[in-house]
Amino acid sequence: MLRRTEGIVLKTALFGEADLIVTHLTSDFGLIKTFAKSPRKIKSRFGSSLEPLTYSKISFWGKEDANLPRLTQSDIILSFQLIRDRLECFLKVSEILELTASFLPEHEANRKVFMLLLDVLKETEKDCTLPLHIILYKIRFLNLIGYAPRLDGCANCGKTGFSFYISHGSVICERCITGMDSPIKLSPASIKLYESLSRWDLSLIERIKPSRNLLAELSDMLNDHIRYRLTRPLKSGAFHKVF
Repeated sequence: MLRRTEGIVLKTALFGEADLIVTHLTSDFGLIKTFAKSPRKIKSRFGSSLEPLTYSKISFWGKEDANLPRLTQSDIILSFQLIRDRLECFLKVSEILELTASFLPEHEANRKVFMLLLDVLKETEKDCTLPLHIILYKIRFLNLIGYAPRLDGCANCGKTGFSFYISHGSVICERCITGMDSPIKLSPASIKLYESLSRWDLSLIERIKPSRNLLAELSDMLNDHIRYRLTRPLKSGAFHKVF
């Protein structure tokens, strides 16, 4: 069966001398892996369309339950070449590509996640110096897949709290803390920033001007939360800072 959709390349893996296994996030089929025949040859019909970040119209062939259908066509819509041309920008974006590929199950459509990634890539290409784009993606992505940390109130009683417990994925107020592991202390400003990034329109994010310390506080909490949920750190996160 031939199927068509739009997809963003998250990563590729070498297969043999000239073939690739390509992981796309697609608008209609969610996360999929396809087999691309000979894309590494000079005269390949795929050209540069299988580079990470590339947003393309793709076609693939295989039975509906096939683990590795064959990629037959890939026509570039947006290359996001400006992000790839700057190493610092590409490393920042690589973290959210890895995050997406690590959490999402294959073959489960989630158009909201697809549009979130596409929108964040578009905004990042305009100005990749803004660290808030990456933090915003993490917050909204985790919310869309049901793994968002809870900061709006104590997980036990709902009251305001500023001690975030990784094992609970939530803040716990002082009255409810009994024999728990050591918390991450959050400031009221970092919780407010989290709430703003959860709600504000992406195009308005540049109006938020948090301090470096505040960015680091929120980013560290999110990374610890992600590491706990994945049971491992993101490999790409070791290559850059949020500012």
